[in-house]
Amino acid sequence: MTVIEGIHEDHGATFAERGGRRVAADYGRPERTHGAVRRVVGVTEHVFGVLVVEGEDRVEFVDNAVSNRVPDADGEGVYALLLDPSGHVRTDMYVFNAAADRLLVFLPPSRTEAVAEDWAGKTFIQDVEITVATDEFGVFGVYGPQATETVASVLTNASTPDRPLSFVRGTLGEVGVTVVRDDGLTGEEGYLVVCAADEADEAFDTLENRGQAAAPFGARTWETLTLEAGTPLFETELDGNLPNDLGARAALDFEKGCYVGQEVVSRVENRGHPNRKLVGLAPDALPEGGAAVFADDAAIGEMTRAVESPSCGQSLALALVETDAADRERVAVRVDGGEMPATVETLPFVEGSDRSARLPTYPGE
Repeated sequence: MTVIEGIHEDHGATFAERGGRRVAADYGRPERTHGAVRRVVGVTEHVFGVLVVEGEDRVEFVDNAVSNRVPDADGEGVYALLLDPSGHVRTDMYVFNAAADRLLVFLPPSRTEAVAEDWAGKTFIQDVEITVATDEFGVFGVYGPQATETVASVLTNASTPDRPLSFVRGTLGEVGVTVVRDDGLTGEEGYLVVCAADEADEAFDTLENRGQAAAPFGARTWETLTLEAGTPLFETELDGNLPNDLGARAALDFEKGCYVGQEVVSRVENRGHPNRKLVGLAPDALPEGGAAVFADDAAIGEMTRAVESPSCGQSLALALVETDAADRERVAVRVDGGEMPATVETLPFVEGSDRSARLPTYPGE
């Protein structure tokens, strides 16, 4: 459930389900708010599940479970994957070293309870305590070429962080907040603003209406922004796939200690030839995600999601296709027995004020 539902309703929002939670889908004419983010700045409420990991062994425990190095210094974060024994993605997450005594883990709400239960069953003699704390936090995202100016105009007792996934603590009005530098997911400068759930209304109002105000936007605009930026998302691209196929090198530390699935990921990395690649497509019209992709009448993969791009004025899509077919200039998307031509495009589709850290990258490229 959104923590500021009343504000969304006052803005005339329509609602949708994302990860089992009710979120604001849009406020009418989402293409306008999309343009506001690309040109100036916008603010949205994010849907995250939150785990609090405490205890003396918390950093070592989480580090041993995930695909990237967990920072041991306060004020630092990392993007990481949790893999199954065969190396496929169970979930993605941000891990923040939030204080002297705890980590905060932000992950898809649909995976939060399962990860908490799994980790709690693996602590053994380690000093680790895991708590589901999703309902305790409000999380907002501020994005656009003027995102830094917007956050700086209302943030007191701190300066905006300048390194991806580093964070500072300060206040918005009377609300204590943590401000995290985003890792470029929309292709624009961005920040996460985290506060207590019972102060979320005031925090959102401050971002929307005070200082250099930000235009509110919903989940549909988030989806178009991230697709234009070439950012794979958990529900559509990551879930159940191999990170090497996704080009998810930013989430992997190949030199760190053992974690579940590491052997499979390292073996594929050393071979240097993933079976599939994530590519951009520009189909002639908007097909549904999951549509089959063909070349020379042979199936080579499938689309993961597609949008009507407000920035480009055309349909755009992401697709996982066979590696040997990823360099083709044209393919076909098969929908309801018919075929729709599509060109293969270089990611990102849109170059903004930042670049997504999740852009697919592959060995030798």
